[in-house]
Amino acid sequence: MGQTLFASSGLFILLTFLPIIIYLLLTAFAIYFVIKVVKFMNEKTKLDREKNEKLTEIIKVLNQDKKD
Repeated sequence: MGQTLFASSGLFILLTFLPIIIYLLLTAFAIYFVIKVVKFMNEKTKLDREKNEKLTEIIKVLNQDKKD
């Protein structure tokens, strides 16, 4: 005959898939985190290069002023 789904059966099904769901969520978060870190590091590298170029220009100008 027809089976009835008891609350305990639904809980059992939830607990069965809970580790898989948690694993998928953690994997998605890890991928998201790595992408954000890579983007941040690329931007930081670009800004650091610009800063170093500006500092080099400032040093050149200061050295020219000292020679004059």
